[in-house]
Amino acid sequence: MHMENPLCHKVREAVRRELCNAPGCHDFDHTERVLRNAEMLAEFELKPEDSRSFLAVSLAALLHDIARPEEMKSNGKICHAQAGYGKAIRFLRECGCGDEELIQLVANAVKRHRYRGKDQPENLIDKILYDADKLDSIGAVGIGRAFHFAGRIGARLHNPAEEAVAGEAYGREDSAYREYLVKLRSVPERMLTVSGRAAAAERAEFMHEFFRRLCEESGVK
Repeated sequence: MHMENPLCHKVREAVRRELCNAPGCHDFDHTERVLRNAEMLAEFELKPEDSRSFLAVSLAALLHDIARPEEMKSNGKICHAQAGYGKAIRFLRECGCGDEELIQLVANAVKRHRYRGKDQPENLIDKILYDADKLDSIGAVGIGRAFHFAGRIGARLHNPAEEAVAGEAYGREDSAYREYLVKLRSVPERMLTVSGRAAAAERAEFMHEFFRRLCEESGVK
């Protein structure tokens, strides 16, 4: 990990302070898991001598959710990825980064990590960050996050697939199972790197078995 790099250390502490009141699904623990995922993928995807790209990946992972507080306060009207572009630039400069090319690499990865509209991942740094973030939404951690969110909004513990899919976001039927059916089971198909697809396939298999077992035990399918 690049925490021995003074810039990474400063950015990490700044992000930790910024996200200290964020909910569990997108708190600083999530940021650190995405950082771990990103650095794992980078080991497979980047050339060993490309230290600049390794640094950019680490910084982008640390900053990818930096504008989550703004998105939450606006009830989703502000896109955290788009707002994160300018905020990432400001944080990097305030932490002493004077390398404008590096700043743009990192900020663009932050802006593109949501893969919506015109802001789609373009280079390998963007794709590694996108995959690293998506990996945290599946597998054992993904199951935990899905139930955490469902509990926060007062959704049912489990519901039939038909009711789950027909339910509205943030409503009573917006269960962890709904999140799995509507979004999470298709994550492996959307991965952008070879190593990301391999990691996602293994996590998705575990997740599929969990929800199969949940349906079996609850008698609800």
